Parts: sequence; structure tokens; C-alpha cells
Amino acid sequence: MNINRRTVLRGAAAVAALGIAEGAAGTAFAGTSSSSSSSSTDSTYSLEFDSTAWSYDSTNDVYYQIGTMYVTDPAATDYENLSIYVPGAYLTATANSDGTTYTATVNASGTVGSYTGSTAPIVIPVNTAGYAAQSPATSYKYSSVSDYLEAGLVYVWPGLRGRDSSTSSRSDAAPWGVTDLKAAVRFLRYNASLLPGSTDSVVLFGHSGGGAQDTVAGASGDSSLFEPYLTSIGAAMQDADGNTLSDAVAGVMAWCPITSLHEANLSYEWNMGQFASTSTRASGTWTSAYSADLAKAWPTYLNGLGLLDEDGNTLELTESDSGTYLAGSYYDYLLGVITTSLNNFLSDTTFPYTPSSTTYETAEDYIDYLNTDSTWITYDSTTGTATVTSLEGFVNSQKTASKPVGAFDGYSRGQTENNVFGMGLDSPAHFAPLTRDVVAANESTYATYSDWDSEYGSSAYDSDFAQTDSVGEDMAWRVAAYNPLYFLSSAFDGYQQSQVAPHWRIRTGIMQGDTATTTEMNVALALQNYDGVSDVDFATVWAQGHTQAERTGDSTTNFISWVESVLG
Repeated sequence: MNINRRTVLRGAAAVAALGIAEGAAGTAFAGTSSSSSSSSTDSTYSLEFDSTAWSYDSTNDVYYQIGTMYVTDPAATDYENLSIYVPGAYLTATANSDGTTYTATVNASGTVGSYTGSTAPIVIPVNTAGYAAQSPATSYKYSSVSDYLEAGLVYVWPGLRGRDSSTSSRSDAAPWGVTDLKAAVRFLRYNASLLPGSTDSVVLFGHSGGGAQDTVAGASGDSSLFEPYLTSIGAAMQDADGNTLSDAVAGVMAWCPITSLHEANLSYEWNMGQFASTSTRASGTWTSAYSADLAKAWPTYLNGLGLLDEDGNTLELTESDSGTYLAGSYYDYLLGVITTSLNNFLSDTTFPYTPSSTTYETAEDYIDYLNTDSTWITYDSTTGTATVTSLEGFVNSQKTASKPVGAFDGYSRGQTENNVFGMGLDSPAHFAPLTRDVVAANESTYATYSDWDSEYGSSAYDSDFAQTDSVGEDMAWRVAAYNPLYFLSSAFDGYQQSQVAPHWRIRTGIMQGDTATTTEMNVALALQNYDGVSDVDFATVWAQGHTQAERTGDSTTNFISWVESVLG
């Protein structure tokens, strides 16, 4: 059953945006895209990579270029350029007469580790915390790329616009960050014959807002939602011979991706807010009532997603005797994810364990500590395994709400994400239609509270949703473009209308209060059941918060090893 589009993106313009006919997904990254447009002919920059302008680090045998424009008509030249770093074995170079630069061609047979100049994966960092901009490199520093190059990877560092790079004459809010990322990928494919590495093996990696944006990019390969944005900046839509290019990627590494923002207010209150009773959730405040209403609205949305477990069973929430819909197959699955996270931790940890000033001599001692306020874990000492029996117990002990009610789309437009969808410099905007509908349905009740302000009402959402951006698209279009589930769930019109990355690795610190546990879990579930996705390596990491969480080892080494395991 499809979700009523009015519960996802409000209004007639929203329905039109969700109902667009996107081109059928292709299979070859350099092949079919829904676009037949080419880059602007009235261009400022060339898309052709300059193979005569390489610099060389002889100490570490690295060729590199910094500040290469990757679109023909950039809106922000200070961001829309990239740097590329290549192991020396992958190029055959000749010194130029200037004595500082080199002309180089690809050495397809040059090897580093298990890769050659033609097979090496290309990795792209997306360091956009809070959906902020990623500044491009302005100078060369080997230590920042050494781990990747020594492993034989090609490293490409693009500048990307974000919520904090807007100017008085330009908005860089969503979807410009992912648009720039896609444009950089297209630039690499346009110049595939001039650059080492395999453009069939492009992998994105990032944390938090970066993990979110690489998740969006990985789910939305060649989506027509991005087409007007790409063409407006002169992205490479076709190669020099007129063949359509693709912005789809092979893999995504996402740590703590703060994504699915369209429903995040609701999931946050269901997962955590319903168990809190202080600050904006304190009794007697309108926001306490708002929290409860958001939590009640989320199960309806969740049950419409049609999520399945690994065995094909439908996952749903059902009513419970206490709390808000704390029962059903989805609830049990979530408890299973939390249980697995705890048991992985117990397996990985050597006792005695001293996380801070307290030492836990045995696993039983640690479980007793977790059960201090209520018993929400049972422990079998024979098998050395634990079972989490209560979401409320887990949240109150380990994952309390750290954000106010309206955690993402703030009722006064005061949250970071309101700027992610802002309409310009210092112009935050409402963006979440599910939130708007909760406010509209309960506005008369909220107005009876002394701390209510009419500026928090649904009309504020409607006015923001009606605004259009510089390419003429409204909020509904932009929110759909930045929702990975729009492309991964059959509840949305974008389902099976994009090229989804085949390889995924998702890690999140389960203790983080930055988003609901359901956020990453739902993306992983949708990916696991998406035709064409080869593998999804998903794990929540116990005792870690909003960080590049790993069960063991360090994130860089684990990422590089994962790339080799799926693309080596």
C-alpha cells in the first residue's frame, strides 16, 4: 500500500513533485541517465581535465592536481572545484619545461597492492557535518591522503556547497550539496580516459551530515530530481561523443547518517521523546503535548513504508498497553538490533572493563549497572549473552533525548536542518510535511497553553512550502531529493527510478541522541530488500555516540578494508 502523498509532501505542488515520471534505472554507470541535456554552451570553464598540469611529490611518489573546476558554469568557484591524488605507479609522466609541472598519461598496468591504474577504486570524502559546506583543498598535504594512496586508491576531494556557504545573492541549501557531489562524479566520468582509477568503482564516505549526503547520493543515482540543478551549473551530462553520463556510484560508507529528515521529528519523539519529561517535554507545556502527538503520528507513517526483515516478513508497529505503539514485529526487530549491538560489545570487550572511573569486573557486573534503574536486560551467564526487553529501559539508561521537541524541523525554525532547507542567507525554512500535519491537526489544543505562539502554527509551514528556489522547484521537490527512502521504498514515487549503489556499509553509535535508532535501521532495511543492492553491512555500535563508530579497529583502516572486500 502506498502512503498517501499528502501525508508525505503537503499540497498540490507537492503531489506534482512526487508524481514526476523519472527515467527507468539503468545498469551501467557510464550509460543511461534520464537526462538528454548537455552542459551549457555559454560556458566559463572547460570540462576537460588538463593532463599537462600535474604536480609531483617525489618523496611519496604521488601525482596531484588542486583547484580543478568540475562544472562549466559554477555558482561558487570557491567551492565547485576538486583535487585529485594519484599513486605514482598509475601515471606515466614527463616533466614540463616550467620545471614544476608534469604531463601524464594513464599507466593502466601500474600496480599498488591489489589494484592497477585501470582498476583502482576512486574514493570521495563527504565531510559535511550538519549538512555544511565542504571546503576544497587549497594546498597539498600528503598526510591527509596517505592511508588511501598507500592502499592503492585514487582520492578525489571535491568542494561542496552547504547550508553555511550561502551568500546574500545565493542560496547553497539543499539540494546543492548533493548536486555538487554528483557533478564531481560526472566530471570524473567525462574525463575517464585521462584519469587513473575505475569510474565504475566510485565510493563515497562520510560521517553525520556527510554520511547523510553520501547516502542520498548513493540512493539517487541519475534521478531526474537533480537534473535541473545539475544543468544549471553546467555539470557533465554527456561525454564528448554525446553519450549520456551517470552520477551513480558503486559504494557508500556512512557513519551516523542524519537523514530521512522529512519524518525525523516524528521518529525522534517515538524513539526517545515519549520517555522524557523535562525541558520541552515537561508537563504543562504545549511542546509536551506536541511531543506526544508527533510520537503517535509516526507508527502510521512507519507502517506505510512496507519494510521487510531479512526473511521477507513485514515489519509493523501495533498498539501496546503502555507507551506509544511499543509492540509489533517492528518493535521486536528494533529490540533485536539493540540486543545484537550489546552482545557484540560483550563479545568484543575484555573484562575487567573501565569505561570511566568505574571498573566492571565481569559482564554480569556491567549488566547489573545497566539495570540500575529498571530491569530491561536479561543475561544468560551460561552462554554469555544478553537480551534487551524494553525500548524504554534502553532509552532511559543509554539514549536519552538530547534535542528539543521539533528536533529537526523546529517550531520556530531554530534547528540546524531548518537552514539545510533555507531559502537563502539567514532565511531558515520549515520543510517537514508530516510535522506540519501534526501541528495543523492539534493547533486548537496547543493554543490553550500559555507558552503557545501563533507563529508556530501550520500557516508558517504552508508559506515556506510554497516558496520556490533559484531553479523554480518548491520545497516538496527539494525534500524528496534529500530523502533516501524516496528512492528505496515502494511507498514513494521515486522507487526504482534511480540507480542505487550496490555496496553499502553503515555504522552508527547506538548511544547517540542526535537521531533515532530507527533512522539508520530503516535505510538499511530498505536497502537489504532493494533489487540490485548486492550487500549491506550494517551495525550499531554499543557504548559509542555520534562518531565514526566501529566495533573494533579504526574507521579509516576498516573503510579501506571494506572497499577492497567489495571492489578488490
